Amino acid sequence: MKKIGLLTLLVGIVVTSTTAFIAYKKPNQPFVPVLADDIKVPAGFKTEIIASNLGATRHLTITKNGDIYAKLSKLKEGKGIYLLRDTNKDGQIDETTLFGDYPGTGILINGGFLYASSNKGVYRYKLNAKEEVIDKNSPENIVDGLLDHGRDNAKSFSIDNARANIYVTIGSYNDPCRIPGTGTGMMPCTILDSAGGIWKFDLNKLNQKFGDGKRYATGIKNAVGQTWNTKTNSLFVTAHGRGAFHDFYPQYYTPKQSSEIPAETIYELKEGDDGGWPYIYYDQFQKKKIVAPEYGGDGKKTGGEKALDPTVAFPAHMGPNDILFYTGKMFPAKYRNGAFVAFHGQSAELKKGYLVAFVPFVNNKPSGNWEIFADNFAGQDLVKPTGPIQHRPCGLAQGPDGALYVCDDLNGSIFKISYKK
Repeated sequence: MKKIGLLTLLVGIVVTSTTAFIAYKKPNQPFVPVLADDIKVPAGFKTEIIASNLGATRHLTITKNGDIYAKLSKLKEGKGIYLLRDTNKDGQIDETTLFGDYPGTGILINGGFLYASSNKGVYRYKLNAKEEVIDKNSPENIVDGLLDHGRDNAKSFSIDNARANIYVTIGSYNDPCRIPGTGTGMMPCTILDSAGGIWKFDLNKLNQKFGDGKRYATGIKNAVGQTWNTKTNSLFVTAHGRGAFHDFYPQYYTPKQSSEIPAETIYELKEGDDGGWPYIYYDQFQKKKIVAPEYGGDGKKTGGEKALDPTVAFPAHMGPNDILFYTGKMFPAKYRNGAFVAFHGQSAELKKGYLVAFVPFVNNKPSGNWEIFADNFAGQDLVKPTGPIQHRPCGLAQGPDGALYVCDDLNGSIFKISYKK
């Protein structure tokens, strides 16, 4: 267990950011770290940096007492989960504990357990009445042995209202399901047998393997963001799109088109749904499902009649890595039951990125255009960048008071966004 003060936390911001800066440093370029006041949020909102220098902090979950559990995608001091506490209630994390000897992305408190994923499966830890882990050294294994080829291997997950099933992402390690060394797609795409979708497992059964699960939804290349919407009693995911159109098909796509399509998407999934990957992609400009060039498309040919339409479409390559439906009472009414989405990439089309967006929902359906809620985590103008990216929003969590927490998988900072009338 470590005690860390405010000075250490602020120094951590500089040290970590400087490390990233060195890799991209230009001559005579000053270093200015992002501070809380640099984050742009709507009027009435306030941003605080409550922790920093944690490592590759991917997803978060928060106890009823305000303690934070954070999942790391790279081990720190040999461990992959943080327990973070503000013991004196001054708004800064001053006590940290590391445990769990596996890296990964997903983490969630549900039904008296802390669930956390590795890149091959999901574990759980029994909690006491204060939602503290009882035994940090002996987690129970829910499922293990899932596909891990080192790319798009995060095993994000969610749990349904009945606490009967756990839904686990298995992302594809082959961006367009292309035959290696060619511009031709596999037909059929055999990867879909074990990846590129969401698998359902029994939440209350231990030591399951891949064969114990059932494919819940297919044709989703990589859904790092997952949440079970308790209002709709359905699964929502954020899906990463594919790339490299111009590289293999310059006769159909310009470099600009390749940088601006396909859309990153939100899907609301029911059992048996198909997002269409790799055979089709969603073009947000044409607002159509387009046949992938590996499967006979030319950038205009439509297809995928049986494939699901996205619930929301965002610009390409923004990297939506988490989704959270806001159920708190702190924020103004417009935000209630709407979706926040964390992006750890950027859009060539918008010249924007590294932000948290908001999608308004009315009667459980998207209502109106999505908007940028929290911006400038990058710490610079992305139209004319002058240095390294400072922070990449990745994970989201709602605190017991209704505040929104955002973690950063580049410099390992945690931001708290609150609202006061």
